[in-house]
Amino acid sequence: MLDLPTHCSALLLAKTLSGLTFDEIAKSIDKPEVWTTALFYGQATTDETTAAAIFDLLDGKDKSFLETYNKDYLPSGQAQLTKARLVGGLAGVGEGNMGVKGMVTRGGSIELPPKDPVLYRLYEVLIVYGYSYKALIAEKFGDGIMSAIDFRTSLERKKDPKGDRVVITLDGKFLPYSSTEAWMGA
Repeated sequence: MLDLPTHCSALLLAKTLSGLTFDEIAKSIDKPEVWTTALFYGQATTDETTAAAIFDLLDGKDKSFLETYNKDYLPSGQAQLTKARLVGGLAGVGEGNMGVKGMVTRGGSIELPPKDPVLYRLYEVLIVYGYSYKALIAEKFGDGIMSAIDFRTSLERKKDPKGDRVVITLDGKFLPYSSTEAWMGA
């Protein structure tokens, strides 16, 4: 099981109770779907306005998801989750941020190789095609890497007569390695 911050576990419960998809949530806050999903799993932070909008959207008409979470899902010994704590967690303050606003541990919850079949297959893609990607980046751009910081990604469902296809786009800025002249201060 993933070791998620409390606010993420509560958000996932709220999403389930709301019946909304990640795409619907993302559209309602005008953010990308994959980024919004990463926020729910503690792999991103946002501003307090967006965090409050997510809370308000998921809290819905009955205003009960925090009650349900605190009563039925809160790990023993933890303080009750409030709107302020949840919004703060999403905005990168409080629990899970190790005293630095906006700090999250990206990838800290994944075991390698992953045991989940979907994650394992993505890992397998990297193992099988990683050197091909690396060679093609070098051939087309030069000696460098694709940024995972200046990065966009999306996932689409593509209809196909032989069975629907998953299309994942990885769109990162090319970053060249420094030249030897840069090392010399030139």
